[in-house]
Amino acid sequence: MAITPEEVAETLSMVSQQNLDLRTITMGISLFGCADEDMHRMCTKIYDRITTTAQDLVPTAEQLEREYGIPIANKRVSVTPIAQIAAACKDEDLTPIAQAMNRAAETLGIDFMGGFSALVQKGMGSADRRLIASIPSALASTDRICSSLNIASTRAGINMDAVLLSAQTMIDCAQATTDIDCYGAAKFVVFCNMVEDSPFMAGATHGSGEADAVINVGVSGPGVMAAALEQLPEDASLMEVAEMIKKTAFKITRAGELMSREASRRLGVEKGIVDLSLAPTPAAGDSVAKILEIIGVGECGGPGTTAALALLNDCVKKGGVMASSSVGGLSGAFIPVSEDAGMIRAAEDGALSIEKLEAMTCVCSVGLDMIAIPGDTPVEAIAGIIADEMAIGVINTKTTAVRLIPAIGKKEGEMLEFGGLFGSAPVQHVNPYAGKVFAHRGGRFPAPINSLKN
Repeated sequence: MAITPEEVAETLSMVSQQNLDLRTITMGISLFGCADEDMHRMCTKIYDRITTTAQDLVPTAEQLEREYGIPIANKRVSVTPIAQIAAACKDEDLTPIAQAMNRAAETLGIDFMGGFSALVQKGMGSADRRLIASIPSALASTDRICSSLNIASTRAGINMDAVLLSAQTMIDCAQATTDIDCYGAAKFVVFCNMVEDSPFMAGATHGSGEADAVINVGVSGPGVMAAALEQLPEDASLMEVAEMIKKTAFKITRAGELMSREASRRLGVEKGIVDLSLAPTPAAGDSVAKILEIIGVGECGGPGTTAALALLNDCVKKGGVMASSSVGGLSGAFIPVSEDAGMIRAAEDGALSIEKLEAMTCVCSVGLDMIAIPGDTPVEAIAGIIADEMAIGVINTKTTAVRLIPAIGKKEGEMLEFGGLFGSAPVQHVNPYAGKVFAHRGGRFPAPINSLKN
């Protein structure tokens, strides 16, 4: 489908007036050729592979920004889950790999690199355990590396041993970075049904089914969507609201499709997916919560929020898939509390609780994201929250995730300040009735009956 001059002019208006940007252009890179039994040699291979393959990523992205006038907020890289190549060595501490990745990120001038990761939805091997044990030190000793675990899937069920281990890892990441408001935990996320091609951090990895190198683009436009919906009168029906969302999502996705085509052509790598997720920022007007309130909810988190979010998420997908044949990743609406000015306000007002956020995750793209909790929250409570969210993903055959930040030394009502796209997070109340038994039972939550598709 050709890109018309009219579309370009409309897109430039979205950029100048409504905060439209490409949230990220992410190059996925396979590291399978870097496996080595010697840690030093493997780190050298990883550094060389990343810096050689992605050497033109930032200059190309900056050139596209100048030519098309569309800002690209982040330039990123995702790599093969490191546990899969670390199996070749016997070293207990895999932090040196993360540090080699970080050096590569600094050389390239990219914002973040994802892939210090493991897939443990059905069981954990030696390399998986060594990687998980290394996550706190890896994230504390690097500033651009993100880590993720896939601990559940509809096909496999939930690895409850990994759930408890993930909960403790979140605490350890926070404790290792108390000097920077527990920032380490903000770079660690756990998934159910993780996708192989997401361009968004902290959960981006380069899946084993992907080509050697691909370009994935993440489009974002909460400000554009809010401006479009504000044109409707208050007595507009929900059918009219739905149509406006679909039309706007189509326009936003076309911008991402154009940039994705050009980036992959110029870099000489395969064109991957366009992720059309509405990803908020702390900037005024760039809020998913605001969209829900324009639809008609009194304040985000109030009655009607889940229904409004379901409408938004579904219509974004419907509009986006008509604009590109390569829609993928997560594609919908994100609800990261610390990154959305409206959600920060709603959490401070008491309108938006963790329980309400959990209900919202049943109908949106991901899960419980960028939520600060009291620093003394027991590991069993964190494990219970993770297990609940994984169960939503397993039973409903959707991607869900948990990124909690234990605010060490802080209590409910205080704030964590991250700055930039990560924003600030009010410390939220955690239900104290998790108990001590469930999280420690271990084993595997079996796959549901709806996993039997053959």
